[in-house]
Amino acid sequence: MPDCRIGFIGAGGVAARHARVLSMLPEATLISVTDSDSRRAQEFATAYGVRPVPDVRSLLDSGVNAVYVCVPPFAHGRIETAIAKAGFALFVEKPLGLNAKVAGKIARVVTDAGVVTAVGHHWRYSAAVRSAARLLAERPVRLVCGGWLDQVPPVPWWTRLDKSGGQIIEQAVHVLDLARTLVGEVKEVHAMASVRRPGVDIDRATAVSLRFEGGAVGTFAATCQLAWKHRAGLEVYADELALAITEDELIVRDTQGVRRQIVDPERAKAAVDRAFVEAVLGDRSSVLVPYEEALRTHRLACTVAASARLNRPIGMSHG
Repeated sequence: MPDCRIGFIGAGGVAARHARVLSMLPEATLISVTDSDSRRAQEFATAYGVRPVPDVRSLLDSGVNAVYVCVPPFAHGRIETAIAKAGFALFVEKPLGLNAKVAGKIARVVTDAGVVTAVGHHWRYSAAVRSAARLLAERPVRLVCGGWLDQVPPVPWWTRLDKSGGQIIEQAVHVLDLARTLVGEVKEVHAMASVRRPGVDIDRATAVSLRFEGGAVGTFAATCQLAWKHRAGLEVYADELALAITEDELIVRDTQGVRRQIVDPERAKAAVDRAFVEAVLGDRSSVLVPYEEALRTHRLACTVAASARLNRPIGMSHG
């Protein structure tokens, strides 16, 4: 069986998480890494037995046939284009970029190239999410309540809008993707944001109203002003059914009582990597979120951010 020969662009904590999983898969071979911080690239190379290279072009010439792109939002664009045009499989960590325009251009390139793609929305691979989807399969959803209530991550670019895109795009996009997965496409959003403070140009808090194409309505809230991760998840209400889903738990309440399903989030994180390797080797069926599908969630997040900035409702287009 041919192996999946992987290079990494970006050597931060998320890249290291993927590398730990991939290093345990016999079908995967870690080849090379590049990062704008050469010291960090060297540390990653030492930890995972790969070769540090100076730039993207050198990485593409290092014998890889698949590349993980684990870079900040502002760095997306030319990297993915170069990988796709070289004909290599492409794994992109969310978010897909600062805005929908950049991600849309990448989507057209990867579609034309016909390369394998996957995006790191690992929540979709959770056993809890699969259970929730089965319970909702024949029940119309009426109400959705979601949120991401957290602290500012410890990276210097995160509080700059021109670097991160803001909390909705960079962080809360996971829960928006979960809402699309369980409830369907969003028809309209109306977001409002709190006043920004001096020196920090991202919104401190955002409140969103959502109208889904299937008839459900919802609310979503996000803040990064806490000193801890308070809650990130989704509540879904259907006829005689209430679900609460987080990364590690599903709580179900219906006429039979209350049930809990505890899951290990690391299993979902590992599953997203296994699915990508299988796709590189020829079986694309395990990839739940190829680039084009992730683009739909990214466009939703960007529309929420735009609505908050403009302080008016915006309709979604899924053409």
